[in-house]
Amino acid sequence: MTTETFRTRLRRGDRLIGTIISLAAPEIVEIVAAAGFDWLFLEAEHAPLSPLDLQRLIIAAHGLPCVVRLPNHDEIEIKRALDAGAAGIIVPQVNTAEQARAIVAGVKFPPQGNRGVGVARANAYGYAVADYVARANEESAVIVQAEHIEAVRNIGQIAAVPGVDAIFVGPYDLSASMGKLGQLSDPEVVTAIATVAKATLAAGLKLGFFAVSADLVAPQVANGFTLVACGVDTVFLAQRARETLLALRATPVR
Repeated sequence: MTTETFRTRLRRGDRLIGTIISLAAPEIVEIVAAAGFDWLFLEAEHAPLSPLDLQRLIIAAHGLPCVVRLPNHDEIEIKRALDAGAAGIIVPQVNTAEQARAIVAGVKFPPQGNRGVGVARANAYGYAVADYVARANEESAVIVQAEHIEAVRNIGQIAAVPGVDAIFVGPYDLSASMGKLGQLSDPEVVTAIATVAKATLAAGLKLGFFAVSADLVAPQVANGFTLVACGVDTVFLAQRARETLLALRATPVR
């Protein structure tokens, strides 16, 4: 495992391949981490993961960078995720530059932002507060999601906000906001994603993308998306379980 921080690798443009964890099971994190992923996407927006669940999953990752997708823009949620030891946050439905600026402010300690200091796991439960505060602004990644047509319209301004490190396209919600739910190959959806990509790269930021399978992610990797989240723990389990069951049922009886 590299000693470089997740944010350093992200900003350099390394291809970072991760997957989504939605179950509050530390054992699953250990299994998936052992597969060799570069990072884990902890899903606190659509999955019922509490702050304590998130902390225990981060502990189970044994140093593999975990990035938490928050349920909303609330600064308390930002603090809880980072205090638990997350390498960064992914924030859903960021549609304006004003929202992006508020998120950055919540991540950064003064004078760059307004994040409060508390005794938490990230600062060794108080043993290393000064050390953590000194490096947290540089090490905590800020990733905002462009997953609505309004974000596409404002993407140039969003990408220009200081402190934003990457823009993560949410293709399914984006397509839904355009009245084309799940139609990722629709020309208008393709154009919207390309618009986000062009503005993001022009601003010197990195691009993120999620899809449930490698074949759906691959074209975006070829287009310059370096932050990849592919698959979901529950989908991996469901697919393999169904494949095994169907294979056995199809086995002829002699």
